[in-house]
Amino acid sequence: MLVLNNTNAQLLTFFLTGIPGLRAAQVWVSIPFCLLYVIALSGNSMILFVVLCEQNLHEPMYYFLSMLSAIDLSLSLCTLPTTLGVFWLEAREITLNACIAQMFFLHGFTFMESGVLLAMAFDRFVAICDPLRYATILTNARIAQIGISMLIRNFAVMLPVVLFVKRLSFCRAVALSHSYCYHVDLIQLSCTDNRINSILGLFALFSTTGFDCPCILISYVLIIRSVLNIASSEGRQKAFNTCISHISAVAIFYIPLISLSLVHRYGHSAPLFVHTIMANVFLLIPPVLNPIIYSVKTKQIRKAIVKVLIQKQQI
Repeated sequence: MLVLNNTNAQLLTFFLTGIPGLRAAQVWVSIPFCLLYVIALSGNSMILFVVLCEQNLHEPMYYFLSMLSAIDLSLSLCTLPTTLGVFWLEAREITLNACIAQMFFLHGFTFMESGVLLAMAFDRFVAICDPLRYATILTNARIAQIGISMLIRNFAVMLPVVLFVKRLSFCRAVALSHSYCYHVDLIQLSCTDNRINSILGLFALFSTTGFDCPCILISYVLIIRSVLNIASSEGRQKAFNTCISHISAVAIFYIPLISLSLVHRYGHSAPLFVHTIMANVFLLIPPVLNPIIYSVKTKQIRKAIVKVLIQKQQI
C-alpha cells in the first residue's frame, strides 16, 4: 500500500460516498436532498433580502438573524457541489487539498453558527432582563465587533486543525464515509498517528460549541427567572414568545451536531447508513428549518416577506 504525505498530497485522491446500499437508486434518493437544498438556499436568501431592504428590520435581533441566514446559506453552498455531484454524476473523487478546504469551511461555518446563536441568546437576555439599556448595549458598532470576533475565533481554532491535517500521511484510494469532507472521518483514514489531530478537533469543538451551549443555557436560566418576576400572565407569555424562534433554532442546531459527534466517535458498530443519515440531517435541517421557523413565528419577518412577494406580483 502506497503512503502519501503532505509533500505529494496533490497525487492523493479520496472517494466520497453516497448512501450505502442505495447506490443504484441514488438519482431518486437525490430528489429530496435537492429539494431541501432549494428550500435552504431560497429561504435564507429571502431572509437576507427582507432584512436588507426593510428599514423597520434594521434592529439588533434581525441583524443577528441575517448573520444566521448568511451562515446557513454558506453552509449549504459549501456541501452542495460534492453532495449532488455524488448523487447525480457519480463524481466521487476529491483531492486532499480540496477536501481540507471544504472541511475548513464546513466546520468554520458550523462554529460561526454556534457563535451567532450565542449572540442571539445575549440579544434576548438584554431585551428581556434589561430592556431600558437595550439600544445602548447592542449598538451597531458592538454588533459588528461581535461578528468580527466570531470570525477571529473561527480562524484561530481551525488553522491548527488544518495545519496538522496537512502533516498526516494517507494511503492511496481511501474512501470517506460521506458526500463531503468531515474532520473526524478524514483523520481516521490516516496511516500515521492521529492522536494530536483528534485532540485538536476536540479542542476546537469544546472551545466553540462546547463553550457556547452552556452560555446559552445560562442566559435562558436568567431569562426565565426574569420572566417569572413579571406580574401579568400576558406579559410573561409575550416575553416567552419572543424567545420561541431562537430556542427552536438552538435545538435544531445542537441536537443533530451532538448526535453526529457521538455517532462518529462512539458508534463504530452502527450501520453505515446511520452515519450517512445523521451527517446529512446535521447539514440540512438547520438551514432548511431556520427560515421557516422565523417566518412563521416572527410577525415582522412574516409581514416583510408577504410585502416583498406582493410587490413582485405587482411588477
